[in-house]
Amino acid sequence: MKTVKVAFFDTKPYDRQFFDEANRAFGYELTYFETRLTPVSARMAAGFDAVSAFVNDDVGAETIEELVRCGVKILAMRCAGYNNVNLAAAYGRILVMRVPGYSPYAVAEYALAMLQTLNRSLHRAYNRVRENNFSINGLIGFDLRGKTFGIIGTGKIGLVFAELLQGFGVRILAYDMFPNREAAERLHIEYVEPEKLYAESDIISLHCPLTPDNVHMINARTIGLMKKGVYIINTSRGKLIDTVALIEGLKSRKIGGAGLDVYEEESDYFFEDRSGYAIDDDVLARLMTFPNVLITSHQAFFTREAMTNIANVTLRNIEDCVENRELVNCICHQCDGNRACPGKTAGSPGCKGKKL
Repeated sequence: MKTVKVAFFDTKPYDRQFFDEANRAFGYELTYFETRLTPVSARMAAGFDAVSAFVNDDVGAETIEELVRCGVKILAMRCAGYNNVNLAAAYGRILVMRVPGYSPYAVAEYALAMLQTLNRSLHRAYNRVRENNFSINGLIGFDLRGKTFGIIGTGKIGLVFAELLQGFGVRILAYDMFPNREAAERLHIEYVEPEKLYAESDIISLHCPLTPDNVHMINARTIGLMKKGVYIINTSRGKLIDTVALIEGLKSRKIGGAGLDVYEEESDYFFEDRSGYAIDDDVLARLMTFPNVLITSHQAFFTREAMTNIANVTLRNIEDCVENRELVNCICHQCDGNRACPGKTAGSPGCKGKKL
């Protein structure tokens, strides 16, 4: 049996560390490229059986066409989201796999840490003390107890976030297109329509995937429905928020604070060292001027446990394709990853993958 060759795009030193460790159990030939996957760089995949891409790679129709031309049969996304993949272009030509549950705890815990850092001004206090400034003026926060939390999206991450809140004595509202009634009873969650969630929540945390239907779900209109001083936390996808509207809400003090681990135009900045350059993105630069905005570089997922799971599941997804097994983590144009795929194995009518 031939050795399976896998090309990794947009890789960092930590990717190599965890994938090399996981690959001891698989024995694949792994090649790492620092460049992002684009229609131009996709030609580098010639001679590889599988390609692994990440959240900010361009896996649009042109890239898919080039990967097909290069003979690539598997696209193994090493992340949960796949909004950057043109599933229609891939359907019947390249199997698309993902890692749906690498660590909901990592992201949920980070969302709570972001909120408390922002609320209690830990980042500002840290910087003050380093400058020998021990004043606490302007660093006042608020108790979480008694507040109303709005959780948008109650998948694995959203429910773990709700679990973390159980000890804080808060009220939890939630919105999801597919409510989990059993979890709601166990975690004291009240499912409501978005308008009620916006109007009554003191803190809103986003834990939903990005779809064509929810782009800019946080916009001027929905911000107008919110309480004055609302805090917004986003560890999901940047395009869930209209950043210009968010800035206007911050300027008017309608929004009391924002914790953003993602940004809608993040691909040119996040995961990269741009310390030697000016920020060309005027919207991002403006966001960074607010003392009540905390921005981090899409690192909510970044724990040892999550990286280990991402590496193992990504390589196992490739193995499932190679061995013609059930494709539990497939995404195709028909199922869109949200329900059982019409074809559960490689080469089936559903995902129409081909065994190597």
